[in-house]
Amino acid sequence: PFQATQLWNSIIHALHNQVEIKRRRQHLKTYRNCFTGSNAVDVVLSHLMQSMYLSCNDISRLKGVRVCQALMDHKVFEPVGAKLYLFKNEKETEFEDTDTSLYRFVNCSLDPLLSRRNKDNESLSPEQICKQRTKRCSKVEELLQSIHVHASLPPKIMVNEPTHLLSKGVIEDVWKEQTLLRLLQLIDVPLLEDILVSSVKTKSDSFGKEDMIISNTFLDREVTCSLNFSELDRWLCAAIECLEYFPDQYLVMVSQQLPESTNSPSSLNTYKKILFDVIIKYYSQKKDSLLATQDFDIHSGIIELIEKGKTDQALEALQLYLKLLAPNISEELHRLLTFLAIASESEGYRLQKQFENRFVIIKTCSKFILQNRTLSKPQAELLTQFLMDNHSELFKAPLTLLELTSRRLESLLEGQDPDINSGFTFCQRITTKEYEDQKQQTNQYLLALIQELDSDSTVPLKQKKKLI
Repeated sequence: PFQATQLWNSIIHALHNQVEIKRRRQHLKTYRNCFTGSNAVDVVLSHLMQSMYLSCNDISRLKGVRVCQALMDHKVFEPVGAKLYLFKNEKETEFEDTDTSLYRFVNCSLDPLLSRRNKDNESLSPEQICKQRTKRCSKVEELLQSIHVHASLPPKIMVNEPTHLLSKGVIEDVWKEQTLLRLLQLIDVPLLEDILVSSVKTKSDSFGKEDMIISNTFLDREVTCSLNFSELDRWLCAAIECLEYFPDQYLVMVSQQLPESTNSPSSLNTYKKILFDVIIKYYSQKKDSLLATQDFDIHSGIIELIEKGKTDQALEALQLYLKLLAPNISEELHRLLTFLAIASESEGYRLQKQFENRFVIIKTCSKFILQNRTLSKPQAELLTQFLMDNHSELFKAPLTLLELTSRRLESLLEGQDPDINSGFTFCQRITTKEYEDQKQQTNQYLLALIQELDSDSTVPLKQKKKLI
């Protein structure tokens, strides 16, 4: 039971040190010191795989969600934003594995299940306290057993040695390195240099910087006063989420065109038309697409996988590629794809009378996401369609990456050379003796080839010198 408690504490340590905590905005409101649900699941799965030597066959993302649900139920962290107001009757909230669900740590001890003592405990005898603690420990063990994670750990690594012993910079470098290596395994690229320096990380966007996120109170009031977010449909919510990255002039444009009331279906449709037109206008005037042009080799490799019907590999390659994007670009792309996926539904608001919504979205918006002269228009539209269809899964770390990253972090913690067993095999490793033997054989074969060529009277002397 006490090993289970150590595992519980180590998971919380990993969350505190590895999740990306920053100020975030949702529905034009700012929430400080938050992290996303999908980020929390990534950290939990990576930590479990590292500490317990699990493989992709032993653990799934669903089990990681169940661990996060247990952590939230025991007040390790809590939801923030609109999610809080949906559960006023004190019912248990449901943890969501998405990039749009926000959570914040609760100021509590690392051992929430064991440190809870009421005032009556002070009068208990040491034996009674010990029994009570043992009983609580067993609850933690049952919790871990319920998600099929065995609580007994191998002796060579203890869970009280969490990854916070490594600096955050080292952990980030390992994630980046393993992401690039796995991406190179999935797609064929003619040149590795630009890929290895990760050009996708260098892209910047002035509107995406944390200190420059739109926070004009007048604009916020103008947009939100006409709309009650609890009554909005998902179409309008997704569209408004896209406005976060727009400059002030576009928000002014929306505010000036808002109908006075949104109670009637006609006024809602008018508002949807205004939002759609503003979103299209903004991205039409941007010079660069969201996916960098210099990453053409990655894009074409992913498109090739889609064309060959290898959709699982294409999805994993996209997950890896998007993980390399700058956070602001990734978040903006996620919001746009979510909106486009909802707006393309046939039963939703009709964008054009003569064409289906999906056709209009793909034809209109492909150039916003990917614009490259080398790619044909059908290829760009194919990738856009694939992004839209899988938008809910794109921004989650694949289990393969979690496992490989965990192995590398584990080897660093144990002081081993991580390059000895990187998890990737591009060539077959041989011993020094085998190498020397092969080298000697190569020299012998080359010498025999030269002698054979020299004795061949049919080859002119000039040609012999050239060949030699």
